[in-house]
Amino acid sequence: MRLISSSLAALFVLAGCGGGGGSPGVTNAPIAQNPPPTTPTPPTTPPPVASQPTPEDLNPNLLGDAYSTYWNKCAVPRTGRDASGKAYPDVQGTLLDELKFLRAWTNQYYLWYNEVPNTYKMADFTSALDYFEVLKTPALTANGQPKDRYHFTYTTAEWDAMQTQGIDLGYGITWSRSTNQGAPRTWLITAVEPGSPAAAAGLLRGDMLLKVDGVDFVNASDEASVDRINAGLFPATAGASHQFTLQRGGVAYDVTLAGAEVVEAPVKNVKVIETASGKVGYLTFDSFNALSEKQLYDAFTTFKQAGVNDLVLDVRYNGGGLLYLASQLAYMIAGPESTSGKVFEQSRYNDKTPAYQPIMFRSTAWGFASNNPLRTGTPLPTLGLKRVTVLSTAGTCSASESVINGLRGADIEVIQIGGTTCGKPYGFTPVPNCGTTYFSIEFQGVNHKGFGDFTDGLAPTCQVSDDLSRPVGDQNEGLLAAALAYRASGACPVSTTARARQVPMRIVRPEVKEISIHTTPGAPPR
Repeated sequence: MRLISSSLAALFVLAGCGGGGGSPGVTNAPIAQNPPPTTPTPPTTPPPVASQPTPEDLNPNLLGDAYSTYWNKCAVPRTGRDASGKAYPDVQGTLLDELKFLRAWTNQYYLWYNEVPNTYKMADFTSALDYFEVLKTPALTANGQPKDRYHFTYTTAEWDAMQTQGIDLGYGITWSRSTNQGAPRTWLITAVEPGSPAAAAGLLRGDMLLKVDGVDFVNASDEASVDRINAGLFPATAGASHQFTLQRGGVAYDVTLAGAEVVEAPVKNVKVIETASGKVGYLTFDSFNALSEKQLYDAFTTFKQAGVNDLVLDVRYNGGGLLYLASQLAYMIAGPESTSGKVFEQSRYNDKTPAYQPIMFRSTAWGFASNNPLRTGTPLPTLGLKRVTVLSTAGTCSASESVINGLRGADIEVIQIGGTTCGKPYGFTPVPNCGTTYFSIEFQGVNHKGFGDFTDGLAPTCQVSDDLSRPVGDQNEGLLAAALAYRASGACPVSTTARARQVPMRIVRPEVKEISIHTTPGAPPR
């Protein structure tokens, strides 16, 4: 998904899939689907329906400007300073102020604002999270799926830590799961973050999960067992230890892992591959966060100095992030000759929102705040390629899809190896209020040619199964090997992956890691 992150100084746009930390009301759904979201699990009974809605409930235009009137008026104001040293902007308010803020903001900026029900009475809600959950379109797509599948929240502290420091609470494991609902479950380790608790314990890509704290993960279905499994898989605090039984090569083994604040490196496996027809650059890219700006700059500097004449961009698990970084990445691939004067992505908003300037192919660094920032305005290295190979799976989302779509809009040939992407052409403005950051769809993105209709995903040039039997970056790993073979022959190779999946799998991660963020210079706070 794409997302726009809003602060007092600037507006950002992200792409990803979400929810996380501090979630109330978790049921047994998450282990069959994704990690417990911050947005509360929908209740089994409908939310309250007003018998006598107020004028503001029926016509939120009467609420006025959400930012100037209700923003930062909190029932329980925070005190002190945030991680950056700034004083919290909260002032004393009421829960009703928080709900009015959400209703007025939704009415002004939500892409489908005119489809939000006006039958809910603010006075009947006791939680801002519960109220936010109903502030979206109830419409369904032609295949019966919710039209809006990307409505979620995150605690502001966690969101800020993830974006500026790359910190995530967990074990450093990325899982893939079978897509069936409920038992039996199949979860496999897709990636292990270097330096994480999982890496220290020797866990490997391809290991299968059997038990969590002694509970049969594959088959358990009762509520108590599911609660124990969720508590083990998604630790609530750093230092909390849990026991796991996994299987590798048909042999089960036990391991104890303690939750930790894991710093995730977005750029990995930067290398130059020598081939008969020239040097091929390769990198694994997992997240368009602030940390990645300097890391991408360093990687492309390496490629340029090495004289690579082709590139394999591995975004098979990249859920998205900052759209300005996506535009920078696309520019570093294509260079000025192909992108000059062309739109990387144009955001299309609702009929109440003035159109922002399009995101062009950005040739200099934005200078996002991080623990290793790149100086604002630094010229970016370019490869000037007319084609690029992208490794993709269903875990390739939002801002990652924008790179593919944006390059194609500039007539760069994108050879896609792997699977169909997730299909998230929409974006948000992350809006913080009273300690919670809210994510609500605000726009659809299109490329220079006006194309952005890929809700069913971007299909690969060559369909190849993700190969969990080898490390990502290994030249014999299925997707990379197929990319190199296609480059040499121009034909899709016959899959010889030893561990091709027999059932569909999908990445397990919160919605906030499948979004796009858009930064608009000089934009006023909203």
